[in-house]
Amino acid sequence: MSPESVIHTKALTKRFGSSRGIENVTLEIERGEIFGLLGPNGAGKSTTLRCLLGLLKPTSGTCSIFEHDAWHDRVEAHRHIGVLPSDYAYEKDLTGRQVLQLFARLRGNPVGAAADALAERLQADLDRPQKELSRGNQQKIGLIVALSHDPDVVIMDEPTAGLDPLMQEEFLRIVAELSERGRTVLLSSHNMAEVERACDRVAMIHQGKVLEIATVDSVLARSPKEVHAVFASAPSPERFAALDGVSDVRVDGNALELLVRGNVDAVVRAAAELEIVDFVCERPSLESAFVQLYENGAGVEA
Repeated sequence: MSPESVIHTKALTKRFGSSRGIENVTLEIERGEIFGLLGPNGAGKSTTLRCLLGLLKPTSGTCSIFEHDAWHDRVEAHRHIGVLPSDYAYEKDLTGRQVLQLFARLRGNPVGAAADALAERLQADLDRPQKELSRGNQQKIGLIVALSHDPDVVIMDEPTAGLDPLMQEEFLRIVAELSERGRTVLLSSHNMAEVERACDRVAMIHQGKVLEIATVDSVLARSPKEVHAVFASAPSPERFAALDGVSDVRVDGNALELLVRGNVDAVVRAAAELEIVDFVCERPSLESAFVQLYENGAGVEA
């Protein structure tokens, strides 16, 4: 285990009778890192988080936070963390401020000024009963509960569920600030655009297994770029298909589409020999990288 390791799992496995849970999940997440668990619904992301929170006892393997075993020493582990569960919901008759006071008493600390500062940034109303708030505004209360005591580790499951685009942007700024202060963030999401923007590294999970753990940049660098071009006359597909790294060439009238791995220089040069009407080269998305990884059956099993 690295000296900077904050969250650690080793061959973590959880089975539910004959049903699949997670299998051999090994993660090492360091101080100040923003780490994403990425995968479709039902992939095993929430099960991994529940094991780390001491809500589920592993079938085998281990998981710890600051070297405190998440199951056997979960009280000590919990002293370090802030949590936003999926589908955040507390007693609906309570206001957000009352919920904060409840958690402050449980932690043994008063509600600090950070709660009001977060409420202002997220445009959250702390003084209305939660039953009067929309789903997104309730989610804001959950974020404030998770963050207002300045925990060393923040664990969040689908953190931007229900938030509008402006608040999603503010959430990303808050997460970046946490990392800058040396806090560790572990978030689970099926929103790949969110993970792509927020995270330093990701674990791609499918059917309870880790397909790969990598930096976001390295995953995107391996994925092909998409080129869309329109010419004054119909291009020859063979001309482009013969270029190194090019695949999936499609021509429809004067329009050309293709995928290119690596440097796009050869494609640009070939296109420049023709009369170009329009040319777009799009970087791959994390979603397309995940789909390719899954379809290829590849991956480094943790």
